[in-house]
Amino acid sequence: MQTVESIKALRQMRSDWRNNNKKVGFVPTMGNLHDGHLELVKEASRQCDVVIASIFVNPLQFGQNEDLATYPRTLDEDKQKLIAHGTDALFLPTVEEMYPRGPEQQTFVEVPGISSIICGASRPGHFRGVATVVCKLFNMVQPDIALFGQKDYQQLQVIRLMTQDLCIDTSIEGVPTQRAPDGLALSSRNGYLNETQRSTAPKLYAEMQALAAKIRQGESDYRRLAAESVQYLAAHGFKPDYIEVRNAHTLLPATGDDSQLVILAAAYLGKTRLIDNLTVEL
Repeated sequence: MQTVESIKALRQMRSDWRNNNKKVGFVPTMGNLHDGHLELVKEASRQCDVVIASIFVNPLQFGQNEDLATYPRTLDEDKQKLIAHGTDALFLPTVEEMYPRGPEQQTFVEVPGISSIICGASRPGHFRGVATVVCKLFNMVQPDIALFGQKDYQQLQVIRLMTQDLCIDTSIEGVPTQRAPDGLALSSRNGYLNETQRSTAPKLYAEMQALAAKIRQGESDYRRLAAESVQYLAAHGFKPDYIEVRNAHTLLPATGDDSQLVILAAAYLGKTRLIDNLTVEL
């Protein structure tokens, strides 16, 4: 696996691949890799000739009181996992390489509407930071396909819209959420959970499944159903941020006319914010 840290070296490598008619798959990450990330690499390998991953903890997508300083960084272990899964190259830029004028002076990319609802309402500016860094990475790597986990459902929709709106010639592939045997969605932040919190955490997905079952049985008062789920989680040790039933494509509040729905949830256990989603097709 080649490791490059500069845009110049990355572009030379990308030029060589293009000259050899290689189809390039890209997996952007913030490191601390788990099986969910590695599933993206495996899917990229199935679809492409070469696979490049990136590791960059992006300061633009962290709020003032969020965990940028303590976000887990496990570079040596990450490299070994990528090598074991046949990754061809790793792009490992510094903040200075990504934002040479500094993050505060960076030109931003913002996807209106969808970026300010749900998680965007709880984390102002988060999706602007995501869209900006992903747009820059796409311009640097110029991948044919980029792969993202469906666990970050709203993020995936933001990236799809950004790519479409800016006419970026990259296909966006969503890969199903990878879960622990007890149902908890795999996430780098799961490592923050203590033993008691970790045993409680699967109740988030279990409650989403229960909500989905009620919807499939014909219940359609989505606001009431979501409120009941919030109450359940609060009674079991969570501090719910939100549970919402939304149109799976627009992420607007679901109505009786919608047949493709998504349940979106975020809740704290201690200081750890867990997010998850579940699609429901009627």
